[in-house]
Amino acid sequence: MTTDSTAHTPTDGQAGDEPAAEPGGGMTRRAFVQWLGAGLLVTVAPLPAAAQPRRPRGGGGTGKIAARVHIGKDGTITVMTGKVEAGQGARTELAQAAAEELGVPADRVQLIMADTDRAPDDGVTAGSRSTPSTVPAVRQGAAAARDVLIQLAAARFAIDARGVRLADGKAIDPASGRQADYGELVGENSDVPFAAAVPPGVTVTAVKEWKVMGRPTPRAGRRDLVTGAHRYPSDIQRPGMLYGKALRPPAYGARLKSIDMEAAKAAKDALAVRDGAFVGVAAPTLRAAEQALDAISRTAAWEEAPALPSSAELYDHLRRHARGGVPANPFADELAKADKKLTATYHVAYVQHAPMEPRAAVAEWNDGKLTVWTGTQNPFGARGELMSAFGLGADKVRVIVPDFGGGFGGKHQPDAHIEAARLAKAAGRPVLVRWTRAEEFTWAYYRPAAVIDVQAGLDAQGTLTSWHFVNVNSGGAAVESPYRIAKSRSQYVPSASPMRQGSYRCLAATANNFARESAMDELAVAAGADPLDFRRAHLDNPRLKAVLKTVAEKFNWAARSGKKDPRLGVGLACGTEKGSVVAACAEVAIEGDRLTVRHVCEAFECGAIVNPTNLLSQVAGCILMGLGPALREEMQFEKGRVLNATFWKYGVPRFTDVPELDIHLLNQPDQTPVGAGETPIIAIAPAIANAVFHATGRRIRTMPIRLAAEGKGY
Repeated sequence: MTTDSTAHTPTDGQAGDEPAAEPGGGMTRRAFVQWLGAGLLVTVAPLPAAAQPRRPRGGGGTGKIAARVHIGKDGTITVMTGKVEAGQGARTELAQAAAEELGVPADRVQLIMADTDRAPDDGVTAGSRSTPSTVPAVRQGAAAARDVLIQLAAARFAIDARGVRLADGKAIDPASGRQADYGELVGENSDVPFAAAVPPGVTVTAVKEWKVMGRPTPRAGRRDLVTGAHRYPSDIQRPGMLYGKALRPPAYGARLKSIDMEAAKAAKDALAVRDGAFVGVAAPTLRAAEQALDAISRTAAWEEAPALPSSAELYDHLRRHARGGVPANPFADELAKADKKLTATYHVAYVQHAPMEPRAAVAEWNDGKLTVWTGTQNPFGARGELMSAFGLGADKVRVIVPDFGGGFGGKHQPDAHIEAARLAKAAGRPVLVRWTRAEEFTWAYYRPAAVIDVQAGLDAQGTLTSWHFVNVNSGGAAVESPYRIAKSRSQYVPSASPMRQGSYRCLAATANNFARESAMDELAVAAGADPLDFRRAHLDNPRLKAVLKTVAEKFNWAARSGKKDPRLGVGLACGTEKGSVVAACAEVAIEGDRLTVRHVCEAFECGAIVNPTNLLSQVAGCILMGLGPALREEMQFEKGRVLNATFWKYGVPRFTDVPELDIHLLNQPDQTPVGAGETPIIAIAPAIANAVFHATGRRIRTMPIRLAAEGKGY
C-alpha cells in the first residue's frame, strides 16, 4: 500500500488537499460523504462525551465504540481507528484484522488512523492494548459489515444468506456461479439502514480458519518509508507557515522574572509571544526563529530553584522522599529464621526514550477552529489538552497524527502541539515547532529512576520462605512476583522525583524485573542450585515454564552454564507482563572494564500470533532497545542541568553493539492474542547482569551496569 505525498487520501492520514473541507480542517456531513465517496458506511458511533462510561485505556470501548468500516462504490475498503502508527506495526495489524473478516487480502484495506474528526476514540496507543482491545473492535465492526454484505448478496441473488460465500472482495452464489463485487452491492443499496451498534453476538473468524491473520504480512506503506516519500509530523508544510521556537529555562525549576520581548525585532519578520510562563518566537525561516530566540534569551532574568540533587545523589534523594517512608518487612521474623538470607538494593537510572523523530507539531487556526498535526500517542487526549488550553469545544479542535518516528511511551504529553498552537494563534498563520535533540533529551520526560529493596529467605531445602520487595519511585508494573513463595509482599512507593518522568516501554516492569531476576540468581547461588532449576522449582505458571524450557534448550544452557571462564559468562532471566511471557539467555564477553553482549536467545509467547513478521521485529527491537539502559544509557544531571543531552554523550546502542540474535516465537492458537510491543524488553538487562556474575563473580545491582566503578554496579 502506497501513500500520496501531495494529497490527503484515506490511506495517508496526513495533510493536504481535501474536498469541500471547512476552513481550519473541519468537515461538513456533505463533505465527509464526498470525501469517502459513494458507498456503504457501517459505523458504530461513540456516545456523547458526557454519557461515555469509563473504559480500559487503549481499548475499543464498551461495544458502543467500535470499528468504522466504509466500502466504496469502487470496492475500496476503508477502516477508521483512533490508534496511531509509530513504527510498531498497528496499521498493518489492523488492516489484517478487517481483511480477515471481509475475505480480502490485507493490502485491499486502507486505514484512516488517529484523526479526531474522522476516527473513533480507541484510546491512547500504549500499554500493548492495540492487539487485545482494538483488534477485536475492528474485527467486530468488519464482521458486522461482512454480515450486511451477505444479506445484500442474498437479496440480489434471491437465495438464502447461508448460501452466499465471500472471497476476494466478491459475493458469490456457488450454485449458479453468479458474483457481485462489494462495490456493486453497496452501490445499489447505499441507503439501506444499519443499526447504530455492532450486534453483540456478531461472529468473528475462528483462529483455525484464519487466512490473513496469523500470516507474515509486509508493513503497509513500506515503500514510502524507505524512499523518503512519507511525511512525518516534522515534514508537514502548510501555506504561509512559520517556524517556531520556545524559550527554555537554564535549569529545572527556574522561573522567568523578566525579559525584553522587543529584542526579537533584531531578527527580520520575527514575532515574539509571551503567554504566562510561555515565551516563544515565530519567523519565516528556522534560522530567523533561532536568531530571534537567541536575541530575547540574552535579556532574560531567571530565578533558579533551590538546589536539586545531582544524578550521583539521586538514589539517596528518592529514598529520603519516599511517600510515607520505605515500609518495613512484615516477614522479619520469618527472615530471621531462614537458613539463607538475601538483603539487597538495586538501582535503576533515568533514561530517555530517544525516538528517531523528536517532538514536532504544526498548528493552524481558521475561523476559530484549531487543527494540529503532531506526533502523539494520545490523539484524543491531545485534543482535550488543546481544548482546555484555549477554552474550545470538541468541535473546534482537530488533531491529525501522521505515522511518526517512534514514541516508546514518550509522546503522551502536550508539549510541542501546545507550543505550536500558541504561536500560531498569535501569528495568525500556521506554525511548525520541531524540538531539537537537545530539547528532547532535556525537557521530554524520562523513564523513572528506581530504588528497589529486596529481602528474601530460604529454608534448608533451598525453598523460598519469604519475599519482601519494595520499588521506590518507578512504578508498580510487574511488581508482583510470578514465583511461588509462602509469604510474599511486593509494593510500589511513590517518591518526589527531581526530574520529569513518565511512561516508557513496559513502564516500571523493566526495573522490577531487573531487580527480581537478579535477586533470583543470587538466591539460586545461595541455595546451591542451577539458576534455571531454581526458577522452575518455584514456578506454577505453565506459559512461563514453557518459554524457559524453550530458551534453555535453544541456547544449550546446560552445557554453556557449566563452563567457567572469567572472560565469558552466560545468564538467564524470565518474566511476565501485559499478558505475555518471555525468557532470555545472554552470553557476554569481558575484557578488563569492557563488556560486550555476544549472543542473546529469547523465547516469547503472546497467545495467537497475528503477524509473525511484525512480531519478530517487535521482539528484536525490544532486545536492542533494552541493551542501552542495561549497558550505558543514563541521564546525568547536576544543579537542575542535564549534562549529556546529545547522542555523542548519551550512549544509545550502536550497530556495533548488536549481538547475535536467536529469537523463538511460541504460537498458541488456542489463546487470545495479547500485546507484544513491550514485554520482550524486560528480560534482557537481568540476563546480562547474571551473565556478568557467572563470568566474574561480581554481582550487578545497578542499571546501567558498571564494571569500572568500585562499589557501583556490583
